[in-house]
Amino acid sequence: MPIQPILPISGLSPLESAAGGQSQRAAVIDSFGQILGEAINNLNQKDAAANDAIARLAAGEDVELHQVMMAVQEADISMQLALQVRNKIVDAYQEIMRMQV
Repeated sequence: MPIQPILPISGLSPLESAAGGQSQRAAVIDSFGQILGEAINNLNQKDAAANDAIARLAAGEDVELHQVMMAVQEADISMQLALQVRNKIVDAYQEIMRMQV
């Protein structure tokens, strides 16, 4: 049975060698910043929804307790996920800084 060689991926090119490398690099940084901003806004919305549900429950409005608890838990889990992602990013940054050039 013949063994097939591993072929390089021809569709991908490094950012520096592609035409307009600086603009592509800026686009990647902008898209990362946009994704990060959207994630933080989503986290903020979940926190605001949980706080609103707690305030309505405390004010005596007709709110189901389980819905309040679900909103609080969703906000808590989202915050824990954001913290873990931040920790992974910090670890990756520290690992890159330890690399010898």
